[in-house]
Amino acid sequence: MARAVTNRRKLIVTVAAWAVGIAIFFPILWTVILSFKSEGDAIKTPLEVLSSAWTFESYATVQERSNYVRHFWNSVVISLGSTLLGLIIAIPAAWAMAFVPGKQTKNVLMWMLSTKMLPPVGVLVPIYLIFRDVGLLDTKTGLVIVLTLINLPIIVWMLYTYFKEIPGEILEAARMDGASLRNELIHVLTPMAVPGIASTVLLNIILAWNEAFWTLNLTAAKAAPLTAFIASYSSPEGLFYAKLSAASTMAIAPILIMGWFSQKQLVRGLTFGAVK
Repeated sequence: MARAVTNRRKLIVTVAAWAVGIAIFFPILWTVILSFKSEGDAIKTPLEVLSSAWTFESYATVQERSNYVRHFWNSVVISLGSTLLGLIIAIPAAWAMAFVPGKQTKNVLMWMLSTKMLPPVGVLVPIYLIFRDVGLLDTKTGLVIVLTLINLPIIVWMLYTYFKEIPGEILEAARMDGASLRNELIHVLTPMAVPGIASTVLLNIILAWNEAFWTLNLTAAKAAPLTAFIASYSSPEGLFYAKLSAASTMAIAPILIMGWFSQKQLVRGLTFGAVK
């Protein structure tokens, strides 16, 4: 009886998981399908879309109109640059919060996280004016800085959680052996938190890659990433669904591939320390 109940429960959970997974993935799947249709077919009913002819016309047009490689390279530089800069700042900050006694640590973490609740448009004008005056407008350096600051609270919070799972006695033993603060961070703490750091890196790359608000408002042409590449196919004349879908597919394909091959590492890092 117990086995029957267990099997039934597994079946229900499996079906529910697949249903949720399909519901989440369906918009991406439909975008990919529309990208292989003509503009005339892309606006038809779903059944007519599926039965219409498949074509690479939209991809060819996108390649002719836009420099995909330049936008792709800008996205790579911005996402990796903001992630690296964020780690350089967040690792020492998370170490201090996790291993240096302090009654206000939780309050500081909550304050940092609360900054994510601020609508970005609320600070757009001052940041835009600052970037314009210091020459960071429409530059990859400017976007690296702003995306680092935006995602820094999440990076610090995640690393703090992972660092708290590391026994403090290990760091004390390293100090007794004469390890300096630099050696403690680089040779002791960081290697032990590799799964957590890896998941933090992957999540931050995804967040920076998908960021649209700041990239659209602080860039024009030189530093425009793939989010601006997608937005260029939404014009006042109307939405070009097939071309927009083709551009979206080309923009999300690299991050989907990266996520697929790193899913084990991502899951391992996100569950790091979850089981005592």
